[in-house]
Amino acid sequence: MSLGILKDVARPILGGMGITAKRLRHKKATISYPEQRREQYPRTRWRHALTRYENGLEKCIGCSLCAGACPAKCINVVAAENTDEDRHSPGERYAVRYEINMIRCIFCGYCQEACPTGAIVLRKEFELANYHREDFIYTKEMLLEAKAST
Repeated sequence: MSLGILKDVARPILGGMGITAKRLRHKKATISYPEQRREQYPRTRWRHALTRYENGLEKCIGCSLCAGACPAKCINVVAAENTDEDRHSPGERYAVRYEINMIRCIFCGYCQEACPTGAIVLRKEFELANYHREDFIYTKEMLLEAKAST
């Protein structure tokens, strides 16, 4: 091999080793997860949640605007009529079935923006792993928050 070829091979290797040496001097960003958690960015959007009013009624009125705004078509809403005896939301209708296929979801936040009542929100909870595909279909019961959102 000629000396010119060796220089051509050695130059990138030494350059890469130089970058590695510079990185070794930086402060490490290791944390003890899950005891410590990194702060999420202000616009972080992860887990969906259906909110309630202070009196416990659901904010979702079953209008399906969130499903229409979803580019991934992962939201399925089936509406039913409210009655005086069985009232779920303050409007005329409510979502009897609300499902989100989290495998298809791209976490764009369009559903949150399209909702006229603020029923669907994306929280900062990011631990969404499961072992079975069917566990990624989030039902209304899984999405409803237990207490009123403030």
